[in-house]
Amino acid sequence: MNISGDARQSLAAIPFFAGVSPAVAERYGPRVHWLTAAPDQLLVDFDDASDDVFFVVFGTVRVAMRTPGGRELILDDIPAGRFFGEMAAIDGAPRSAAVTALHRSRICRVPGQVFMALLADAPELSRRLMRVLVQRLREANGRMLELTTLDIRHRLYADLLRAAGPPMANGARAISPPPVQQIIASRIGARREAVSREIARLLRAGVLQRGRGALIISQPAILQQALDEMTSD
Repeated sequence: MNISGDARQSLAAIPFFAGVSPAVAERYGPRVHWLTAAPDQLLVDFDDASDDVFFVVFGTVRVAMRTPGGRELILDDIPAGRFFGEMAAIDGAPRSAAVTALHRSRICRVPGQVFMALLADAPELSRRLMRVLVQRLREANGRMLELTTLDIRHRLYADLLRAAGPPMANGARAISPPPVQQIIASRIGARREAVSREIARLLRAGVLQRGRGALIISQPAILQQALDEMTSD
């Protein structure tokens, strides 16, 4: 990982810190580190004792947990504009997940003590963090509900809809780049073979189509209706 103290980078350019006073940005700017991570580079590992908070400036990183049996479950892909690692800064506990760069990524690493001092100096950041944490808790509750109440087929539907972009003119939605079936399986707690069979069935039915550089959900309403029926029972 390349570490740079590029003075041209500014905390104020990071969405989480938007609106902080110039004095705060200037005071804390020299205390953070700017990193460039290569694809597949490990940024944080399970049980690490570090407490840094990482803000993704560009690129994407992947968060995964390891089960007691050694199997990895993908929790999230974090794109530019979001951050991770704040839990360790808050409670000092070892890392509960591993984070790996998916692409070449530019990251601002804020030491835990610096992050907590920033929250104390700029109360609006504390309120912003609380909103982020509440949103993540709601999303985690939704994912837990899916894992405990839905079968593999409907967990796949939910995952595809979550990953898809906004509706196009014809109502279809695209997932670009096309998802890797093994990755989908890791996200929804299923075997790759089961995911492959279900995607093949959806392709035959015309609900999914393979596009250029994308998987197209040509009939997203069918997937949503199936989910609604399953969750309303």
